[in-house]
Amino acid sequence: MAVTLADIKKLRDITGAGMMDVKKALEEANGDFDVAKDLLRKRGQAIAAKRSDREASEGCVLAKAENGFGAIVAVKCETDFVAKNADFVALVKTILDVAMTEKPADLEALKAIKVGDLTIADLVTERSGVTGEKMELSDYVFISAPKVDAYNHLGNKLSSLVAADSADANQETLHGISMQVASMSPIALDADHVAQEVKDKELAVAIEKTKQDEVNKAVENALRKAGINPAHADSEDHIASNTAKGWLTEEQAQLARDIRANVPAEAQAQINEKKVEMIAQGRLGKFLKESTLVEQQYIMSESKELVKDVLKKNNVTIVDFKRVTLNQE
Repeated sequence: MAVTLADIKKLRDITGAGMMDVKKALEEANGDFDVAKDLLRKRGQAIAAKRSDREASEGCVLAKAENGFGAIVAVKCETDFVAKNADFVALVKTILDVAMTEKPADLEALKAIKVGDLTIADLVTERSGVTGEKMELSDYVFISAPKVDAYNHLGNKLSSLVAADSADANQETLHGISMQVASMSPIALDADHVAQEVKDKELAVAIEKTKQDEVNKAVENALRKAGINPAHADSEDHIASNTAKGWLTEEQAQLARDIRANVPAEAQAQINEKKVEMIAQGRLGKFLKESTLVEQQYIMSESKELVKDVLKKNNVTIVDFKRVTLNQE
């Protein structure tokens, strides 16, 4: 059966596949549209399986909020060229619209929802067959609250949701906080919402860093006391190069090596644990201030107000937020 241009165009409009792929599928199916669609679907599955070990680091992230419900979905692909393709973006919008309507409980539930004869997972696989790239529906998060705002950053690689405890919450303020979440990537609403495991880890890191700072300070003081510029002896390579340049004598170079070899152990033995704990707690406090939403400096404020002050001034209470990005951070 001869395949007409009208048939090719019709199936291409249905599937979004390339002209030559559609023509070949119709020829193999003797003009049967259902068979041809199945052939194209199987081709997509084969491509997806073949490229399953490839890295999909590009893609599209979109968010939407209405009537107290907000969702973010992200579909990954291999190249920025495909990520910006109108049909690919349209697929992500379709998935987001389904999520907004069906409100699935999690990512797997979203993948299983049917759109026509195909599940969401099948639609992604089918698009993989069209583009020849690995694709995956990688993220789905949502918030249900009295009022939810969504923000999509330019470029479709970063989106955020912010929820307030009242449907009367000021929209401009809420949207500003959505932009804050997208820009500043807070890890929690406030310090009380930071997991104890995270706090413990950050405190342990702060303690080790503080101890190392104390050791480094002791080494630098010993070098200065010996009449050696610490910047000239902060590593073996620098000691060697600065000796060759004449900035250190051979005697100074050896003395610097001796100091670097012996002083750290002596300094470790004399560390004041209470002082270290106090400094480390201060560093943890700084981390929590910079990393929790309400304690951050509000990016939209010229007077460097904190988010919590902006919220209080506008009588807005944030109860939750979500953020999804494909950017390297």
